[in-house]
Amino acid sequence: MGTTNFGQVLTAMITPFTQAGAVNYALTEKLAAHLADNGTDALVVCGTTGESPTLSWDEEYTLFQVVRQAVGGKAKIIAGTGSNSTQEAISATQKASKLGLDGSLQVVPYYNKPPQEGLYQHFKMVAEAVPELPVMLYNVPGRTGQTLMPETVARLADVPGIVAIKEASGNLDHVSQIRRLTPPEFAIYSGDDGLTLPLLSVGGIGVVSVASHLVGKQIQQMIRAFKQGQVAQATSIHLQLLPLFKGLFLTTNPIPIKAALALQGWDVEYLRPPLCSPSAALKQELQAILQAVNPQ
Repeated sequence: MGTTNFGQVLTAMITPFTQAGAVNYALTEKLAAHLADNGTDALVVCGTTGESPTLSWDEEYTLFQVVRQAVGGKAKIIAGTGSNSTQEAISATQKASKLGLDGSLQVVPYYNKPPQEGLYQHFKMVAEAVPELPVMLYNVPGRTGQTLMPETVARLADVPGIVAIKEASGNLDHVSQIRRLTPPEFAIYSGDDGLTLPLLSVGGIGVVSVASHLVGKQIQQMIRAFKQGQVAQATSIHLQLLPLFKGLFLTTNPIPIKAALALQGWDVEYLRPPLCSPSAALKQELQAILQAVNPQ
């Protein structure tokens, strides 16, 4: 398989719910189309930001279909079909692959803390079971309790179909090691908006972003400026957006991004328990940040 290009700005899309807690598919369509028109190259559907832990597989499957229809080829679609059960990840990915999507996001199995060999076998089995759907690995130790080590990533980069990683360890040394050990076509994406710019400097190519719901075009500008050697301009955009990057993680994601979108007029503030609404103080802080950053 040649290089799979998911683009530079991949939005980890929220899942809108109704006040009663059902998935709001109509609003999902509207938001997906809006994102595709505002700087998003690919949509990651049913990841952490999409509240995947409280979605049923049926809801996820419908979301993949709805989003694919809504963006009509304007943006790529990566399905969050990972699980801490290898068999479950395989069957969800096989089902998603029938929809003609562009890739799957496979999170490090959470809670059961497999050793590195177990992680290697897990991702290899998923990739081999669904060869038609390119895999993006997802390392997020703060949520899974286990780190996918650079040496394991290097082994996985040799598996046909494993083409990228979303790196959310917050560890730039770790990212440098991955870059050193993997072929140049293996794509490294930042899993933290605030680390996108430094990650580009050690060989990353883009970001799986939460902030791109609001500032997708500016994030595109930042990455483009950096890649064209206009580092001072890239830094200035990074610093301008930094309060927003930080503000969106003042409490558990996606609580702040849903609140921020609601402040911008999107009817998406509802969350599924055990996530809960943000405090009035947090909303106020987000409002102030939004006014200062002035998302387009």
